[in-house]
Amino acid sequence: MPNLKRVLWYVLAGTKGGITRIKILNLLKDRPYNSNQLSAAMGMDYKTIQHHLRVLEENRLIMTEERKYGKMFFLSPLFEQSIDIFEEIVQKMKVV
Repeated sequence: MPNLKRVLWYVLAGTKGGITRIKILNLLKDRPYNSNQLSAAMGMDYKTIQHHLRVLEENRLIMTEERKYGKMFFLSPLFEQSIDIFEEIVQKMKVV
């Protein structure tokens, strides 16, 4: 995807929920989560987490795998190949 840097800037810095999406991606760097686990880990409403997961999935930054107890979310290979761009954006946004 030649415009991945542009997509990352838009999804993470150009929209209101960017900080939440950064936190989700940072959690997914460590291990896969389902929606409920992310909601609990972030102390946020389940529906809010679902919205952000949908945005990340639509932009091919995460992917899912069906399991017995719901979808598990993973970083996409596309995102993993561009982790340096993600880190650069996070640093420029001064997000911890």
